[in-house]
Amino acid sequence: MFGARYLSKDHLSGFDKYKYNCIDTGYFSIYVMNPFWNKCVQYFPKWLAPNLITFAAFLLTVWNFLLIGYYDWNFAAANDTTASIPNWVWILAAVNVFSYYTLDGIDGKQARRTGTSGPLGELFDHGLDSYTTALVPIYMFSLFGSKDLPPTRMFFVLWNVFLNFYLTHVEKYNTGVMFLPWAYDFTLWGVSLTLLLTGFVGAGIWKVALPYGYTMANVFEVGLIGSAIVSSHPIILKNIYMSYKNGTGKMRPFMEAARPLFPFLWLFVISTIWVFFSINDIINKEPRIMFILFGTLFSNIACRLIVAQMSDTRCDGFNVLMWPLVSVVVVSCFQWYQSLFHFRFEEDYERWLLYGLTIFVTMAHLHYGICVVQEMCNHFRIKCFKVRKTNNQKQLLNSNNHTTINNNHFKTK
Repeated sequence: MFGARYLSKDHLSGFDKYKYNCIDTGYFSIYVMNPFWNKCVQYFPKWLAPNLITFAAFLLTVWNFLLIGYYDWNFAAANDTTASIPNWVWILAAVNVFSYYTLDGIDGKQARRTGTSGPLGELFDHGLDSYTTALVPIYMFSLFGSKDLPPTRMFFVLWNVFLNFYLTHVEKYNTGVMFLPWAYDFTLWGVSLTLLLTGFVGAGIWKVALPYGYTMANVFEVGLIGSAIVSSHPIILKNIYMSYKNGTGKMRPFMEAARPLFPFLWLFVISTIWVFFSINDIINKEPRIMFILFGTLFSNIACRLIVAQMSDTRCDGFNVLMWPLVSVVVVSCFQWYQSLFHFRFEEDYERWLLYGLTIFVTMAHLHYGICVVQEMCNHFRIKCFKVRKTNNQKQLLNSNNHTTINNNHFKTK
């Protein structure tokens, strides 16, 4: 079952030549978080594999998703104070988010302590981060509820987060350098403190009436989307432009440089059509499942880009998992066949298609991830969740001289 091969010889040979190059200019990261993480990592035993730390961090975000979802599956709890989420749930969620953030900063440091740095750790780290990108915003939606923040607006907030994550890897695909975004640290601190405040004060603070009919949900939307437009996207475009101008980038033709954007845009267009043209308005009936479906597809697209970026190979122009999505969207949005076959597409039919597609895509994505990890482990003769030094691994470590400008922050392994 897990014997499928997703990596070509070009991918594997590219991994052999790969060198991690990272630039972190965030003062908060350099002067606050890195010293903190350097202290924390000393408490971890050297037999503990860095990928186990990464995986444990990811499981904390999944736990939050399941816990909050149990109390507020359809984002309706904030609409009615009698059905609000218990305060202890928010406090635990805040602790889990900050723990995820801390472990995510420690795993790379643990890799260097144990001499296990390499391409597998970076792929494992960023691959799971791409899934977390979908989970964390979903926690925040429960603060405001579906009245103040309808699912269609949640959808665009989610895509803004996807875009911020994805553009960072498009940037690396073209420049060969991972420019660590300042917003990462501030976002996770902000999420942790917001959830903690909610736990102590109550979710009612997010229902405060603002002038001119605005709500706290509006502030959340504008702040999140506006900060990305101002502080993230222009810097990414500038970094790519300067790398090509100075001859330090990959120097791909324009269409090849823009190629990573194609599957991302295809997914956005197809999912947007479903959201706005569903016969049964499924986004308002099953928003959480739809967000997980889109998040899983996004994670698969992002993982494939990360593989191409690290192996210096051509990235995909289209993701094959979108073909089933296209089929479901056609059936769910266009009614011509109903009159032709005298058939009414009931709400339950669309729900079952959504559930089935989500299960299929999730299994396919897990299959891809497990197979790719196995292929890399076999190629480098290492274990994903075990610290083991071999002569081959030592040669790999010598060839992977990780480079960073500030010599302080290696987030990936």
